[in-house]
Amino acid sequence: MRIPSVVSFVLAALCLAGCSSTSGVDALQMPSSETTSSVVRPSAPVTKAVRTVDTETTVEAASMSGAARIKPPAPLLDEDNARPGDENSRAGDENSRPFGLAEEETVAFPAPNLPDSAEPPVEAAALVSPPKRLSRAAPAMLASPVTRYAFRDAKPINFGRSSPRHLAVHGVDVSRWQGDISWGKLRAQGANFAYIKATDGGDHLDPMFMRNWRGADAAGLKRGAYHFFYWCRTAGEQADWFIRNVPKVDGALPPVIDVEWNGDSSCRRRPSREKVLEKMQVFMDKLERHYGQRPIIYTSPDFYRDNLRGAFPDYAFWLRAVAAHPSKVYPGRKWLFWQYSGSGLSHGVRGRVDLNVFHGDERQWRAWLGGGQMVADAD
Repeated sequence: MRIPSVVSFVLAALCLAGCSSTSGVDALQMPSSETTSSVVRPSAPVTKAVRTVDTETTVEAASMSGAARIKPPAPLLDEDNARPGDENSRAGDENSRPFGLAEEETVAFPAPNLPDSAEPPVEAAALVSPPKRLSRAAPAMLASPVTRYAFRDAKPINFGRSSPRHLAVHGVDVSRWQGDISWGKLRAQGANFAYIKATDGGDHLDPMFMRNWRGADAAGLKRGAYHFFYWCRTAGEQADWFIRNVPKVDGALPPVIDVEWNGDSSCRRRPSREKVLEKMQVFMDKLERHYGQRPIIYTSPDFYRDNLRGAFPDYAFWLRAVAAHPSKVYPGRKWLFWQYSGSGLSHGVRGRVDLNVFHGDERQWRAWLGGGQMVADAD
């Protein structure tokens, strides 16, 4: 009786041990390499590391068949859609990934706690690229509000019914001669835009250009740069010099070519009308190719009379007319900006400053800023 009892006890112990261990065959079994889809979707992902939109994103998921790293597809965004400093601006960084469908569940939205049997939900918002930060390069309807005219004039002119004060959007043009400008005060007094002297000829840079360029932008003015054309240098050299010194930035106003006869210049050359138009075209074509904006032509009455009547009908003009309305000084010429005073006064500038106005109302101004092509009527 004792032997059978011992044998029964040993057999029972062996059975219990067999139920709590894995057989040798099962322990050596490898997971199947066959899949039913090109993308393996684990039944219950365990997120190892998920960061927000502004940092690198790594998605690791563990499944019954082993750990799998899900890599997003190649970037679909271009430079214009990538903000400096975010993941889309670091091409080539292994940990830097743009938005992709392969990581739609986890990018910018940490995975919720799900039961093991649940499929992770697809958040519709996670498929949308992050919104761009608003800036002055944003659509025109988001631009800064227009500040009303509040300048004074050391030599006021009575323009009658055609007074520039009847127009909504005023601005200034400046150079080193205005010295250190208080852009905030200038903005408060009615300067909604500023054209800033950048270059002249093929080797001169206004020493205040970059300070003015940054200051105008910081104060909320729309800004643009102008080049004073020098008739003793080639147009190509001058275009290259302007491009070298004026940044190409979103939201900037179109570049300006300033063409005048300058009696104070060391260059006394006055080319023929045909040569003038040829040189201007070369310069403007080169700038348009680089900046993607058609340049604006600034000119004065005597130069216009000698060279520009009937020329460049598809270009916007910025006309100097400080004693009468442009329709009287430049008959039949359509214009976009009017320089109506060279003796403006503002708390933001020591001395005098040129005053200008946009030919249109506030709605037209915003439409033009938004990229709408516009060559205003001559009236």
